[in-house]
Amino acid sequence: MASHPDFVNYMAEQLREAGAIRSRKMFVEYGLYCDDVFFAVVCDDQLFVKVTPQGEAAFPDLPKAPPYEGARDSFLVEDVENREQMTELVRITCEALRSGPQRKRRNNKKEHKEFYLPPKTPGIVNAPAMSFLAARGHGEPEKQAMWF
Repeated sequence: MASHPDFVNYMAEQLREAGAIRSRKMFVEYGLYCDDVFFAVVCDDQLFVKVTPQGEAAFPDLPKAPPYEGARDSFLVEDVENREQMTELVRITCEALRSGPQRKRRNNKKEHKEFYLPPKTPGIVNAPAMSFLAARGHGEPEKQAMWF
């Protein structure tokens, strides 16, 4: 069941003291951002905040649950009327996310230059094991008539 936009707007209003809160529709649910840091999702009209070590230390009794099947556990905020608790949780979470290690983006062009740049001399390239997609067909297109 999709979350109702009124509930998402209510959550943004409840959390306004934590920073600049904005929501973004993601498929049928919503993601919440505080000062451009993604910190929570609203699924089935429930608020799920990312778990951080700092958040666990400050709120050890908050229940955890996955927002959807296959997702990691998040803090499930059941008392959405407790503005002070939610604001503090969001502040702590966003501060931890900002200061935490940033994921390094993978740049295949730099890592595998031999595949992206033409070689100076012709040669054999030994390709490491990678995921790929193969399209298989049959016949010789040069010799067979093609009808479109």
